[in-house]
Amino acid sequence: MNIRTRFAPSPTGLLHIGGARTALFNYLFAKHYGGEFLLRIEDTDKARSTQEAVQVILNGLEWLGLNHDGQTVYQSQREARHVEVALQLLAEGKAYKCYCSPAELQAMREQAVAEKRAPRYDGRWRDRDPAEAPAGVKPAIRLKAPREGEVTLQDLVQGEVRVKNAEMDDMIILRSDGTPTYLHAVVVDDHDMAITHVIRGDDHLTNTFRQIQIYDAMGWEKPAFAHIPLIHGADGAKLSKRHGAVSILEFREQGFLPEALCNYLLRLGWGHGDEEFLSRDKQVELFTLDGVGRAASRMDYAKLTHLNGMWLRQADDARLAAEVTQRLVAEGQVVSTEAAARLEVLMPGLKERAKTLNDLTASAAFLARTVPLPFEPKALALLSDDAKAMLARLLPVLEATDFSAAQLDAALRGFAEAEERKLGQVAQPVRAALTGSTMSPGIDATLAALGREEVVVRLQAAIEGRIQ
Repeated sequence: MNIRTRFAPSPTGLLHIGGARTALFNYLFAKHYGGEFLLRIEDTDKARSTQEAVQVILNGLEWLGLNHDGQTVYQSQREARHVEVALQLLAEGKAYKCYCSPAELQAMREQAVAEKRAPRYDGRWRDRDPAEAPAGVKPAIRLKAPREGEVTLQDLVQGEVRVKNAEMDDMIILRSDGTPTYLHAVVVDDHDMAITHVIRGDDHLTNTFRQIQIYDAMGWEKPAFAHIPLIHGADGAKLSKRHGAVSILEFREQGFLPEALCNYLLRLGWGHGDEEFLSRDKQVELFTLDGVGRAASRMDYAKLTHLNGMWLRQADDARLAAEVTQRLVAEGQVVSTEAAARLEVLMPGLKERAKTLNDLTASAAFLARTVPLPFEPKALALLSDDAKAMLARLLPVLEATDFSAAQLDAALRGFAEAEERKLGQVAQPVRAALTGSTMSPGIDATLAALGREEVVVRLQAAIEGRIQ
């Protein structure tokens, strides 16, 4: 069997974290078995679907590295096929025309609620003579669903699930305006796209039993179904904005790496021993649905942030320098060619303490600034008159030193010894003068990255009190 999965988002909003995990599971499952991962945009809600939302979905998937096979399928472009199948079911006596008005359907619901019954369509047009149809009323088309027995689903995550047919009514597959309903369109599309496995959130479980009725009515082979639990907040409630970032692009803006987010989402509801740090190749190698749990997962932003820090330390320095440059420019900072080079040189030290790209950008910003530098209060406090006098004595020593980290370290140690000071008593004022803060990578590496000319300019400005 050629495994074919699909991710089928509706472009009525942003690509959220739950949808991203669903896409990831579909991608990994298909790739694990050497199959295909397809993308279908379910844009039949014409009032709410927007091209902007479609682009957000496409951008989000591209950022996550979840590249789909083949062309993107747009459900709205397949409406004629959906109608064709509905009319076929009608012609074969497996569906019928329903002439109920909105007022009749509302009265039906109200009566059911009053009688403490589930509000379901009562099938009044199921076997009625079409000759009785009211004049000028356009009918909807309803599936003639079985009324006896039950539907049994062998779900690949939830196990065996049963629903009695008596609990389901005759659903509309074609509205009175001639447009297909979502549940009907999904079945037709999955069949025509030869989808073998439908992996989606367990909030679709009820829909699945209705969709199985369409598969059976058409005599089509059903795909295997796997309904994965939803993602909740740390408090167990449905994930929402109050818990933190929800949309994928929010996580990007907050400085998370896509590989870190995917690694975290995989481990959110799926397990494989104690392994936490998994590359994409390793994920593809290990992923099967056997590792998916049945309980809802809880989003842990602290754990995600910790994992992101691990991925940052593994990331390529040139890539991180480019990411930081992009963020600095977005903040209005001019990043010269020299500053960009400094970023890459100092990146090994900068990324050791950072947990997000935003942390990294904040700690690296001093490399792109020009004098006079902005100073944090603690850094400014380090530049006492005594410290400035010391920097003035240090300046010619540094000017005469080879600007390699090793030589700079030796020069600073020799200067501190000559001054009868501890190394930190020298290094901290130097750091403050060069960065405007009290934190940076090793002072020798920082000096080397800035270069002799820039170091002289910054120390001289600090000595003269030229600060922002």
